[in-house]
Amino acid sequence: MADLLRPNRVLDKLRNGSTASCIKMNLADPRVAQIAAICGIDCVWIDTEHVPNSIRDVENCVRAAYAHGTDAIVRVMRGGYSDMIRPLEMDAAGIMVPHVMSAKDAQEVVKTTRFHPLGQRPLDGGNADGAFGQVDINEYMQHANTQKLIIVQIEDVEALDELDQIASVEGVDMIFFGPGDFSQSIGRPGKFDDPRIEDARIRVAEAAAKHGKYAGTVGTPTTGARLVELGYQFLSLGADVVGLGEYFTHVASALHDVKPKSAASVVYR
Repeated sequence: MADLLRPNRVLDKLRNGSTASCIKMNLADPRVAQIAAICGIDCVWIDTEHVPNSIRDVENCVRAAYAHGTDAIVRVMRGGYSDMIRPLEMDAAGIMVPHVMSAKDAQEVVKTTRFHPLGQRPLDGGNADGAFGQVDINEYMQHANTQKLIIVQIEDVEALDELDQIASVEGVDMIFFGPGDFSQSIGRPGKFDDPRIEDARIRVAEAAAKHGKYAGTVGTPTTGARLVELGYQFLSLGADVVGLGEYFTHVASALHDVKPKSAASVVYR
């Protein structure tokens, strides 16, 4: 009954040497995920670190993305093990763990999110990712270990001290560089032209390639080609709130310079 278990669109593209596109969702409406999927985005990034999404919000967005063949990745909170495994059991394509600071930290993530022999993820199998118990338990575990993305984020300058060791941890699929928080960690918040950010971006891509991992980061449609040249295969190139903000600003400004005719000049018939 392997056809009951969803393939991973992002992993399939990465394993075939292609680049995968992603947009971040700050809004909880599953219709945002549907629109992104209909438009051809490979993956939606659902956030629970910064956004007050409920567990049910996440579940509905995962379903909405999959309805049109798009993956959903959930950035989790740094809490207990349930915060990491619940999105996987909702059948999210993977999870992203913020602020990983050391190899030991990355190893704990793997222990929590991978089944034997890679880790000791709590075993259920009766949820969406296990086709609600309709597949063999060993098939389910093998599928989870090979078809779910485990992503760790490098967002702090301290993490660079163990970057090579973090990238070498078995069970981690992707190293994701977060320039926003990294800019804070070097005392230059929002100054993305600081050469230390570019240096860290390059180092993350190189460490990922050295250890057979994928490199991911954020960018824009205009910087995407440059990031691919650096070795990044997974690119988050926008966000729902940014797109809506730009569109609404455009609409609001459309009539700013249009002068209505004065009432005296209007001829009523």
